[in-house]
Amino acid sequence: MKKVLSAILAAAVLMLSGCAKKESAGVLKDGQSDIEYIQGKGTFKIGVTDYAPMDFPDGENWDGFDAKLAVKFAEELDVTPEFVEIDWDKKTDLLADGTIDTVWNGMTLTDELKKDIECTSAYLSNSQVIVMKSDKIGDYKTVEDCQHLLFAVEDGSAGEEILTEKKYRYTTFDTQKDALDSVVKGSSDCAVIDIIMAGYFTADGGDFSELAYALPLNEEEIGIGFRKGSDLTAKANDFLKEMAENGEMGEIAKEYGIEGAIL
Repeated sequence: MKKVLSAILAAAVLMLSGCAKKESAGVLKDGQSDIEYIQGKGTFKIGVTDYAPMDFPDGENWDGFDAKLAVKFAEELDVTPEFVEIDWDKKTDLLADGTIDTVWNGMTLTDELKKDIECTSAYLSNSQVIVMKSDKIGDYKTVEDCQHLLFAVEDGSAGEEILTEKKYRYTTFDTQKDALDSVVKGSSDCAVIDIIMAGYFTADGGDFSELAYALPLNEEEIGIGFRKGSDLTAKANDFLKEMAENGEMGEIAKEYGIEGAIL
């Protein structure tokens, strides 16, 4: 009987230990603010995907407009920036469990997203556009002309939401870049991606210069995401305002050809 009780107690200890480890991973202590939590651990974990020109890998580092802003913000917090490549569809859960501290990745602001994530004010404008091979795009004058085509779109993106509403046929991909690649290969007729990315990749010398974009599907605004109730949101808003007013945001935007998107 003693052996049985000992085994039960040991199992209970292990379960409690496991729960404590899981619970302590990124969960704030009672009364602790997000800023205190991040400065206490000394790192600022930035959730990103491969989404040029906002965030994209450059060797072992990350480059891009949003990447540079995020690094500067980490400097203001006096912590080390740490980029974490994420599954975009799981961003809300990854924020909640502490895997990341922010989603700083050309994130489209939607009412649905704001229910689960604390969002900053918008700092860039954006839209979803249709991208296809340059020699074909002139054949389509309206969005409705494309309704019979097979679209490629990033899983969980604003583009997928629009295509679902319109009941157009589509295939999902892990990234917008993968969606463009499927158009080049001919497995999809066209893609729906952000105009910021479309302009960057279809420009002369870009990775997909054989493609062209047209036919905007909507108008969007881009912001940054934090945990619900995070005090980082107000600090990030002040940071964005200062960067816009002192011209630093514009200078960084020029490096990536998106200065026209700044709000």
